[in-house]
Amino acid sequence: MPSRLKDNLNSRYFEAANALTSKQARRRIVAYVESYDDIFFWRTVLSRFENEQRYFEVMLPSNKKLERGKKSVLMNFATDRIGPDMIACVDADFDYLLQGATAQSQKVIESPYVFHTYAYAIENLQCYAPSLHDVCVAVTLNDHRLFDFVDYLRQYSEAIFPLFVWSVWAYRTGNHNRFPLQDFNRVVDPGHFNVMEPQKSIDNLRRKVGTKVRQLQAEFPDNKEAYLKTKESVKDLGVTPQTTYLYIQGHHLFDNVVVPILDKVCNRLRQERQDEIYRTARHHMQRQNEMSCYEHSLLDIRQTLKKNVGYRQSPHFQQIQLDVEQYFTTARKSPETS
Repeated sequence: MPSRLKDNLNSRYFEAANALTSKQARRRIVAYVESYDDIFFWRTVLSRFENEQRYFEVMLPSNKKLERGKKSVLMNFATDRIGPDMIACVDADFDYLLQGATAQSQKVIESPYVFHTYAYAIENLQCYAPSLHDVCVAVTLNDHRLFDFVDYLRQYSEAIFPLFVWSVWAYRTGNHNRFPLQDFNRVVDPGHFNVMEPQKSIDNLRRKVGTKVRQLQAEFPDNKEAYLKTKESVKDLGVTPQTTYLYIQGHHLFDNVVVPILDKVCNRLRQERQDEIYRTARHHMQRQNEMSCYEHSLLDIRQTLKKNVGYRQSPHFQQIQLDVEQYFTTARKSPETS
């Protein structure tokens, strides 16, 4: 087989391969994803749809050139490659909120063979607020509800929502050079955070957002109507003032918002458990053995968060699964796009 064909595996190749296998063999559907971390996430999405007739193989776009990223995934969906035996599973980024305003956005939201996260990225879903207490328990083996993640991220979302609408407006109208994502991320960084006084970081965040919003209003004085239309539009797409954190840049949320909070909460929970061991141990040897046992049981925060599957309860995850279900009931019965 020519090397060019080996390097450009496409849906027709997979269909031909499936046709050559036994009628009783399971059909392979290749699911291309953006990065190594995405492989685990999309496996959790697709597993329930495997049966005696089909299975998924989740992989990067190329196992020869080590290509990664959204553009690399979508490159496999040129007109002559699309088909029912090859799907793309990508982060929504802003493509979902742009609603077809760009060629990439159109492909992401309209192709029956492309599935996306609805939230900005898998990192946002890994940081799904109702699941973060469980992450703390896994890391520290302490079930004390020391911090209300749901309430904090609700307040965080409400504080940044007005500026988030401006960010979406900027990308929809081609003004993202005047208000780039980096500027948005810099403003919505909560900065100094105190576990026992979280309201201070929220209040500071509201002040920063208010200052930036006033600056944008002065820079775009005739934009009120367009802003309000954008606000209603993103709400129609599922973004609420209480859930905005799920739609901001995933790496920023993970690295600059949630992990720093988890780090401080988990440090206090570990200290609580260690104090308990020191307080209740009957002698030095027992204390030493118990501390050693406890410390060897602790997990890394970042790695635990990356493997957090609490997002399975989120409406975003459920919507993704509805899309995959629809794919099997409608898209695979349709003639192949050519």
